[in-house]
Amino acid sequence: MARVSVRELKDGDSVNEIFLLADRQLRSNRNGNLYLLASLRDRSGIISGLMWNVTEESANDISTGDYVRVRGKVQLFQGSLQMILMAIDTVPDTAINEEDFQMQPVQEAAPMLARLREFVESVESEDLRAIGLSVLGSETLLHRLCAAPAGVKAHHAYMGGLLEHVVSMTELADRISAVYSDLSRDLLLLGVLFHDIGKTRELGWDPGLVYTDEGQLLGHIHLGMEILADCIKLAESELGRPIDAEQVLRLKHMLISHHGTREYGSPVIPMTPEALTLNSIDALDSKMHEFTRTISEDVNQDSSWTPYHPRLERRLFKGLQDN
Repeated sequence: MARVSVRELKDGDSVNEIFLLADRQLRSNRNGNLYLLASLRDRSGIISGLMWNVTEESANDISTGDYVRVRGKVQLFQGSLQMILMAIDTVPDTAINEEDFQMQPVQEAAPMLARLREFVESVESEDLRAIGLSVLGSETLLHRLCAAPAGVKAHHAYMGGLLEHVVSMTELADRISAVYSDLSRDLLLLGVLFHDIGKTRELGWDPGLVYTDEGQLLGHIHLGMEILADCIKLAESELGRPIDAEQVLRLKHMLISHHGTREYGSPVIPMTPEALTLNSIDALDSKMHEFTRTISEDVNQDSSWTPYHPRLERRLFKGLQDN
């Protein structure tokens, strides 16, 4: 009998199925009673599971990364599906097919990576091109760039999401630089490449999407600056001379200002045309991705509107529905 995947679950479904436990947290309610918050995953997606009135002893029987059989019921809560659990028990690895639980990128990495390489190689500045090629020449960094998500909950929150986000932004950067002739296309392309590269160390994705220890302590902007510094050293070694100091300064500024305001985590605000443009296309691609996924994944098929989305602070219009 075929297994029921996360993507197939609907409001009101009774579930008796095996999932990968991507994360587990014990929390207490207002009365001090413990409950289990579980992230249950297969290759099609993730759903949150809640089990009320648990004890520390019973929760210790399961660990992140375990395969678990759960019994429960799916319900719609604030526009998203969750599962109320009645039972959760570990199962041996021999009882599962690992391919059922390996999350797949929305798009294949190879053609996106080829497109990114095409853009980097088109950079006219020898200095900036060398910095970009140092990313593509690092097997470890390239592997993590292809695998990493761009977030754990918001936009592009799945394996391969970071590369998809970067390539989409690169396409935007290329087109915008053709409209605004005063923009440096070279700087803009490099800014896109490096703006979120720290997420290759900030985030973990096996088995679940989580923040790493250094990610929580340092954040992706700081980690990105470290990676950029390493890439500049590699580029200077390849060129046999120092990289132009102003180019480095402008690129560093783009990286640390790309969130736009201090309120959103930028140490400084954008102070160059390229930094302003980078912040704008980052916000556009992120929001567009959240809009389209929120609409396409809405479980309320008969409604013209999605439920209120707390992060977007609005409902989204899906189009008039035939009655």
